[in-house]
Amino acid sequence: MTLRGAPQDWFHTLSSDSISSFMELAYVFTKEYTSYRAIKKNPNHLYNLRKKSDESLRDYIKRFKAENANIVGCNDRIASSAFKKGLPGKHDLYRELTITPILTLAEVYATAEHYALWDDDRITTKKSTKQEDQSTRRAGQRSDEFSNKSKDKRRSHPQGDATVGENYTKFTIPIHQILAQVKRRSRQEGY
Repeated sequence: MTLRGAPQDWFHTLSSDSISSFMELAYVFTKEYTSYRAIKKNPNHLYNLRKKSDESLRDYIKRFKAENANIVGCNDRIASSAFKKGLPGKHDLYRELTITPILTLAEVYATAEHYALWDDDRITTKKSTKQEDQSTRRAGQRSDEFSNKSKDKRRSHPQGDATVGENYTKFTIPIHQILAQVKRRSRQEGY
């Protein structure tokens, strides 16, 4: 009467008169469903967590907090020590946590969040720099194509006209910066 869902379905698959006592039912039931039992983790489990090389600091913090929440009775010292041990030795946060011992896990998390903000900013800057470099390369390629077309046009003109096309404007900033500004303005103006 108290079983629901899959356990109830399992119970109905048992042949009649195959169970003679409650103790036998408990044994068969336990044998069937032991693999579904959640194994409780002890605080030492936290020492197995490591920040992955391709993982942001923010994601490591979230993963560590989730694992720590599943452990009952883990004290701050163990959790703080395990969190630090999971960081790469060259990481700035590892250095900070080593130099400045922090007493509570809340303080460790607060310090880690500050470093995560810096990490997020660094990642965003890298991405925007990479995008600018790509657009600069594309602009340079277009400039090279334009230059090649100009050279082709000059070759096709007689020698007497060669001085007409060689009057160039001198810029005070590099061409890739000018092209990036033009691109930004065209986005802002909706072109």
